[in-house]
Order: sequence, then structure tokens, then C-alpha cells
Amino acid sequence: MGFGQGLSGLNAASQNLDVIGNNIANSGTVGFKSGSATFADVYASSRVGLGVQVASINQRFTTGIVSTSGNQFDMAIDGAKGLFVVTQPNGATLYTRNGQFLADKDHKIVNAQGQQLMGYAPGGTNLIGMTVPIGNIAPQATSTITNKVNLDANAPVVPGTTVAEVVGEVDLGGTTYYYKVSGGAYSWYTDNTGATAAASPPAGTYATGTPPGNVTISGTGQPDVAIPTGGTNVAYVAPVTAIAFDVTNSDSYSNMVPLTVYDSLGNSHRIEQYYTKREPNGTNSVWEVNYVIDGVPPAPPANQATLEFDSAGRLASGSPAAITFTPGGTTSPADPVSIQVAYDGSTQFGGSYSQDFIQNGYATGEYASMSIGTNGELIANYTNGAKQTMGTLALADFANLQGLQPVGGNAWAETANSGQPIVGTPGSNGLATIKGQAVEESNVDMSQELVNMIIAQRTYQANAQTIKTQDQILQTLITMR
Repeated sequence: MGFGQGLSGLNAASQNLDVIGNNIANSGTVGFKSGSATFADVYASSRVGLGVQVASINQRFTTGIVSTSGNQFDMAIDGAKGLFVVTQPNGATLYTRNGQFLADKDHKIVNAQGQQLMGYAPGGTNLIGMTVPIGNIAPQATSTITNKVNLDANAPVVPGTTVAEVVGEVDLGGTTYYYKVSGGAYSWYTDNTGATAAASPPAGTYATGTPPGNVTISGTGQPDVAIPTGGTNVAYVAPVTAIAFDVTNSDSYSNMVPLTVYDSLGNSHRIEQYYTKREPNGTNSVWEVNYVIDGVPPAPPANQATLEFDSAGRLASGSPAAITFTPGGTTSPADPVSIQVAYDGSTQFGGSYSQDFIQNGYATGEYASMSIGTNGELIANYTNGAKQTMGTLALADFANLQGLQPVGGNAWAETANSGQPIVGTPGSNGLATIKGQAVEESNVDMSQELVNMIIAQRTYQANAQTIKTQDQILQTLITMR
């Protein structure tokens, strides 16, 4: 044996220890991928090997443990496929698994090395740098209100029509006659609407009522006594005076629900919905809804809607309704507001009033924080409760991850061996998803690295022993005479 084999073994074992030491040193580095040395024997037209060489240093791209960090810009790739795409200040593109990001002075989302996170604008297909929004979010005028209410079926009817006289019905000698009374005088009609006059019953005396009573009809059609009630006879009903809706009169409505809407400038306006139970329409119950905006009813017909419910309490008609009004303001007038009001799914059951509603407008608001969706969407949260998607981060995958060139700073660069990147959004084309406010820890297995270190140490010692043995043999040859 020669010294060369032992020296190559020492060199290989030393490099293996370097790799193991680097793994252990980066066991706490976010997104770090541990490496391993691969070896190959050396032959040069010789039947006896000339030693060993380090063939390559491979990195294990297995997924590390994802742990919660709580930092709003931190993000972890939750899966094996995908690397963040970042650009250096000089424009060069790199790839990393380290999801520790922050906002710099220019509102760019960057990592500790100053490399900007890349992604797509909403609806875009070209990669751009991701940034944090500045300024206020624009207000949104309310255009829809979705109500889901339950109106009390046992609420008393608020009269909507004034009735001065009510038509009665009586059986005189087996024939039904309709009448109404005005000032004590009887008028006769063809039906119970009291609309079409008819001839009075023939003069005579009739037995009617329960218990039986006698009614004598004169030649002028007037009974000698008030027509008795009971049995087939209908008693006279007192005149009814309608109660028109009046916001100041609580007897003119059954229930009121307020809500806030917004105009094009983000100014708030109070809409009050007043529900009034009216006379039924056949077998349907009828509810009148009056709208009052900032204390003033809008101009008809946008001031009122009518809801009808069937005998099962289901909404039969009346949805959607429409409200239009022009906000006040002389120095900064807002656009006219037009709102579609829906009551789909509303009911009329025998229970208490309840109402859920959603309106789609909001006032302006300041940027408050950023959140990251599993699909990579960067969602800005504002002080008014509104959210806005600022973009979607990009992930890249390669046909040969081992072909990537480590460049430090937890990053890799594309090479000819890696192939071109396959770029897409998280969760698409087999790419991993994203977990916000979390980071991917190093995938270094400390216990395995310590075992590997012992093996590499023994390998180093054994190669050193071959050199010592070769030296002893050579010394023996030199001392021979």
C-alpha cells in the first residue's frame, strides 16, 4: 500500500467532518437543508485503487418542522415542493426556504439579506416585488343589503285602509243578501264587496238568526229591527281608521331595525327599517317595510317595500326592494346611493323578532397588519375591518434540486444542472401551501449527525493508522543492509 490512499482517506474524512460540522452549526438556521458527503473510489489504470475522493456534497431537501413564530410577515412552506423566489438589489434571482421576512423602509417585503419577495399582482401573471400597502384603503359605497328576518306572526294588524262601512251578510228565506248600514239606513248589494247596488229583498217577514228571530222588510228595503247577529248572519263591524306610517308614532309600526350604510366618500348613514303588519291578502300575511334615512324617508317608490308570507311562514313575494337617495353635503357631495335590499330566506313564524343583515359598504381605513393565506395571498387588514388582497407570492420548483448552487444566506441559485424553475402559486401544480406567522425549522437531525461524527472520526483514525503502518514498512526497508 502507498501513502496516497491513506492521505486521500484523511482528506475525505476531513471533508465529511466539515459537512457534519456545518450541519450541526446550522441546526437552528430557519430553512436550512442539511448536507451529506458522497464518496467515490479512485482508479487510474491500476488494479489497486488509489484511494477515495469526495464525489459531491448533496443537500437533503426534506421538510423541516413548521413552528409558529407570531411575526406577521413570517411564512413557512408547508410541504416538500417549492422555494420562495427572491431578488437581490442587483436584480439577480435566488431561491430560499427561509420564510423570515420583514418590511423595509421602502415598504418592500424583504429578508435579512435585503432580498425582496416576489409574487403576482391580483389577476397578474408577471412576477413583481411584494410590498406593504401605504395610505388609506378607498371607501366602498353600500350597494346591497341582505336581510334575513323573522317577523312575529302573532303581531296585531295595523290598519292600512280606512273602512267607513262594512258589508254584512244575512240569509232571508233561504237567499243570501248583502248589505251595509250608514246612518241607520240599510243599502243592499250584489256581493260582499259593497261595490254594486242591488234590489232590496222582497217585503215580508223572515225568520232568521240563532236563536231564531223575525225580521220584517218594508217595501223600501228597510228592516223593522236591526238585523240580528249569529248563525248565518254577519254582525255589523265598526268603522276602522287607517294608521299611516309615522316615524314619531310607535302605534304605526310593529318593529324597527337600524343599520349603517356608506356613501362613495365613506360617510356613514343610518337606515331604519320599520316593519308594519297590515291586513292579509287572501291567505298571505302582508308586512309593509318603510325606510328612513338619516331621519328622512327617501322619495317614493324607494321609501317602501311590501313583503308577503304564505300560511307556512315562508316569504312569497317582495324581495328584492330598492333604496335610492342622494347624500347631503355642499362642499364635498357624494355620489347618489342605490341599494338593492334583499329579504330572501326571511320568515314569519310565531316567535320573537330577529334580524341578521349584511351590507357590503365600508368607510376608509388605515393599514393595520398583513396576513398570509394558505394559497399565498398577501391580505392587508385595515382599521375599518376591510381586507384587501395585495398580491400572491410565488413558489418555484426544479427538476433537479441537487443541481442548485448554494450561495449562502439560506439561498440557492439556478444552474444548468438544476434546469429552469417551474413557477406558480402555492397549492397549484403540486406546489406546497403556505402557513402564515410560522417558519420552517432546519431539517438537521442532531442525533444522526452526532452518530455520523463518530463514524467519520473513526474513519479518520483508521486512515491515519494506514499511513503509520506504511511509514513503519518503509523504515524497515531503509534500514536493511
